[in-house]
Amino acid sequence: MASSSAETAERLRRRVQELEQELAQERSLRAPGGNAGGGGRTRIEKMSPEVVDSNPYSRLMALKRMGIVKDYEKIRSFAVAIVGVGGVGSVTAEMLTRCGIGKLLLFDYDKVELANMNRLFFQPHQAGLSKVQAAEHTLRNINPDVYFEVYNYNITTVDNFQHFMDRISNGGLENGKPVDLVLSCVDNFEARMAINTCAPPLVVAANIDEKTLKREGVCAASLPTTMGVVAGILVQNVLKFLLNFGTVSFYLGYNAMQDFFPTMSMKPNPQCDDRNCRKQQEEYKKKVAALPKQEVVVQEEEEILHEDNDWGIELVSEISEEELKDASGPVLDLPEGIKMAYTVPKK
Repeated sequence: MASSSAETAERLRRRVQELEQELAQERSLRAPGGNAGGGGRTRIEKMSPEVVDSNPYSRLMALKRMGIVKDYEKIRSFAVAIVGVGGVGSVTAEMLTRCGIGKLLLFDYDKVELANMNRLFFQPHQAGLSKVQAAEHTLRNINPDVYFEVYNYNITTVDNFQHFMDRISNGGLENGKPVDLVLSCVDNFEARMAINTCAPPLVVAANIDEKTLKREGVCAASLPTTMGVVAGILVQNVLKFLLNFGTVSFYLGYNAMQDFFPTMSMKPNPQCDDRNCRKQQEEYKKKVAALPKQEVVVQEEEEILHEDNDWGIELVSEISEEELKDASGPVLDLPEGIKMAYTVPKK
C-alpha cells in the first residue's frame, strides 16, 4: 500500500513538473509581442548579424564579427535562475533579457512598493504587484524571445525549498535538464545559505546576526547608481562565463565611497561540513586532472640595449622604497586561501 502511494505521488510530481514547463512555454508564446499577437515585435527564430535598424541583435552580434565572442547565438541555449528580484536582481534580469538569454527563472516573495522607486527597473504603476509578476510583464515586452518562469514565494521555507531545488535541477531549456547558472541577488543570510550552504558572505561577524550590520529600515544599497554598477559587473561575468571569453572574476568587490574594486581568489574548504560540497570538490579535481596539460612556454627576457648613452640620461625613481610601502596601505590579516590582489592606498 505504501509503495503504491509513493509511486502515485512520484507520478503526480512528474506531471506537475511537465505542466509547469508547458505553462511557461505557453506564456512566452502568448506574451505581448509573441507569436500569439499583442503589441511589440514578433518572436525572432534565429539571431541575424545583419546591421539594420530593425534588428535588435545587430549590436550584440557585432561582438562575433570583432572576434570577441566565437558564437554569440549560443546565448539562447542557456537558462539562468535569479534569486531575488530587487535592486540588483531586477536590473540583472533586464540586462540578460536584452542580451537574448534563452530562459530566466525568477524567484522572489516581495511586492513592488513606491519606496522602491529610488531603484531602477520598476515603475510607480506596478506598486502592489509581486516583483516577479511585474518583472515578467516588463521583460516580455522588452524581448519576447526569452522564456520565463516566475515563482512568488520564499525559498527558505521547507516546502518552497524543495520546489526551488526541483526547478534548479529540472528547469533548464530542455525539460528535466538543470539550469546553467544560479545568481544570488538576495540581501539576507538565510536566503544565501538556502541557495548554497558552501557560499556564505565573504565576511561574517562571529555570533552576530547579519541583520545587525545594517541600520533598521534602511536597505544596504539605496542608490540606483550602486545597484547599476553591481548588476553590470555581475552580468558581465555571467556573459564571459557562458560565452567563454575574457577572464571571469572569482570575487570582485565594489567600494562606492572610494571607487575601489578589490579582487581576490577564493578556494573551497576541504573540511566543509556539507558532504555534497566535499563530493563536488573531488569531482572537480578529477575533471581538472583529465584536462590536457598546457605546455608552459618560457619567454626569454630581451637584452637591454644601449643602457648607457652618450647624453648621460638615466631613469631615477622619485620616491623611496619606504614611501612606496607606506602608499600601499595596511596589509590585512586574511584567512588561508584568500589574498589581496592589491591594497588600498592611504589618503
